[in-house]
Amino acid sequence: MRIPLDRESAVPLYRQAQDFLRGEIHSGSLAPHTRLPASRELAASLGVNRLTVMNAYAGLEAEGLVYSRQGSGTYVADPLPSQVAENAGAPASDWPLWQQELLSPSWLPAQYEPDQAAALPARPDVISFAAGMGDGSLFPLEEFRRVLQEVLRAGGREALGYGEREGYLPLRATIAHILASQGIQAQPEQLLITSGAQQGLALVSRLLLRPGDAVVVESPTYAGAIDLFRSLEVRLAGVPVDEQGMQVERVEDLLRTARPRLIYTIPTFQNPTGTCMSLARRRQLIVLADRYHVPILEDDFVGELRFEGQALPSLAALAPAGQVIYMRTFSKMLMPGLRVGCLLANGPVYDRLVLCKRVDDLASSSLIQRALDAFITVGRYQSHLRRACKLYQHRRDAMLEALTRYLPPGSHWRAPQGGLFIWVRLPGGLASSEVLPYAAAEGVSFAAGSHFFAGARSQPFLRLNFAEHAPESIEEGIRRLGQAVKRGLAEKAKLEQATAAERRAVPSQRGPAAPGPLTS
Repeated sequence: MRIPLDRESAVPLYRQAQDFLRGEIHSGSLAPHTRLPASRELAASLGVNRLTVMNAYAGLEAEGLVYSRQGSGTYVADPLPSQVAENAGAPASDWPLWQQELLSPSWLPAQYEPDQAAALPARPDVISFAAGMGDGSLFPLEEFRRVLQEVLRAGGREALGYGEREGYLPLRATIAHILASQGIQAQPEQLLITSGAQQGLALVSRLLLRPGDAVVVESPTYAGAIDLFRSLEVRLAGVPVDEQGMQVERVEDLLRTARPRLIYTIPTFQNPTGTCMSLARRRQLIVLADRYHVPILEDDFVGELRFEGQALPSLAALAPAGQVIYMRTFSKMLMPGLRVGCLLANGPVYDRLVLCKRVDDLASSSLIQRALDAFITVGRYQSHLRRACKLYQHRRDAMLEALTRYLPPGSHWRAPQGGLFIWVRLPGGLASSEVLPYAAAEGVSFAAGSHFFAGARSQPFLRLNFAEHAPESIEEGIRRLGQAVKRGLAEKAKLEQATAAERRAVPSQRGPAAPGPLTS
């Protein structure tokens, strides 16, 4: 154990040791029942007299912080209730100045409140529609475990090394093959493997954006993108979304006035609304981006999860070479913990993104890349995709039926043709934040609409994930949600009536009417 001792200080050495150990115990670094070094051993390592250590231990024992066992040693005691209360949190003044400045951040992530709520103990019977992913139980874990073992046997040390900065070449070739089957022409040399789509978004943003720059985004849009852009201190120029996706006809005014450095869009099964940008708008957006020399970052996070309707070409397939940076992830389709995504980029931007990737994390896991490549042959991947689409469509239909059955009149939603989410507008001007406490009481949760708008104001929307739960859980969860919405509406009506009554009860404070103007 290393204890910093200042031999020039006026404070006795035993008191310095006692103070240090007290701090370690209070902070939790020395947990209850941890055995402290023997006094002779600690004295030798510190270069002090054994009596110095014995006095320090005696002082701690007098404070009730340690206890002795005859013939065994000195141990950290269980904290007293008063000590637990005192040490629950250090006051801000205890932190260095540079840390105190971080206690009042200029921004908080859109996901701050959901993350805080997720950290609290939850009721075991809560049905959550808040997640942003598919059903991980669909992933064939046993088969993937066998693939991992085979990769370790065959790949040896190479599988455990850093690997290529751009990503494992056979995996990039496999992804290029998958993209080609979807009408996107790609070469392995144009693909960069990332640690999930979020890293891809971060790499592009850090390369192309500087504080004060503007980014055109859909409004609402992916909360993780809002968080990232805010952290980079860039301005968000929001474009409304309707049943045909981003209202591209409004984009040109922003390109002229805000002069953005990037257009970020989720054209297929948009998060959170689930809408798809029409083909005409896709073409129009590409024309505008080319005319104003603004790159497009296309986020295709669940574009393959189509249940019905005609598949539309991606922006990357429609645009001239180098105009669109295309981004996708395997986490939503397979398992979130894989953390494997990719960027497709042409031209000098690709080389710069590879350099940014190296600075960010050197390289993505070679082992996981090799295992993923061995697992997702095109045939196997397409088989998994078909199974997921069939199951998710059934769950979507179950949620649509339950929404019709349980949500009060005035609620509104559209049936998405694919993806993971249904976007619901609440009736009567009710904000999703007003429903949250009633939803918690009913045992159901959802993603509040305010998290998907850059302004973070209260919104009458909520996002529901239909992919994670079986139909019977969806039925029960939406029933609970309907009860929560009805309670929210009733409370809102009660407050409005009370406010109106108060206004009627307050006598007018106005004086007699002023005389009218003189007329001839």
